[in-house]
Amino acid sequence: MTDIRIRLLREDDWDGVVALEERAYAASGLSEGREALQSRHRASPDTCFVLDHAGGLGGYLLALPYPLGRCPDLSRSEDEEGDGEKRGGGGARPTNLHAHDLVISEDLRGRGLSHRLLRHLEDTARAAGHRTVSLVAVRGSHVLWAPLGYRARPEIELPASYGSRAVYMAMPLEPAPARPLPHSTDPIPGPRTRAEVG
Repeated sequence: MTDIRIRLLREDDWDGVVALEERAYAASGLSEGREALQSRHRASPDTCFVLDHAGGLGGYLLALPYPLGRCPDLSRSEDEEGDGEKRGGGGARPTNLHAHDLVISEDLRGRGLSHRLLRHLEDTARAAGHRTVSLVAVRGSHVLWAPLGYRARPEIELPASYGSRAVYMAMPLEPAPARPLPHSTDPIPGPRTRAEVG
């Protein structure tokens, strides 16, 4: 899959992003529309990515910092009054990065690209000092996220805009593997324990 690369989302990608989002979510009533999607990007342009495939758009991932246990409301843009406070705008930057929306084009599904995009996001989150990544699994998709390390948090109340089957999920980020120092006599670092979210 050398013909597919991950890059930051650009302004000229929006027609393709909106078309993918509508095909993925309109039938289930979960489509947000262009303005809300663009507001997520404006809130954190360095954590929104696209899959560039043969000069076209093969998918996208929109992510933004949000306090652990909170998420964007699909019925509101990030620009609306009060959302900055929900994202932690009134104090310290949240240590959680929320993977808000991920869509792969129909012709590229089944190739592990959503996993690739999420791993790229996790690396980006680690580099920025985030300690967790969260998402909201919709339409029963929590079974897809659990094997990737995301833990369901059913006690977290979600905005009604996500529908009744939505589940908040989060995953702790382990530190990036440390490279042994050149003079180290231990070629294999010790086991890393996985922290629990919650």
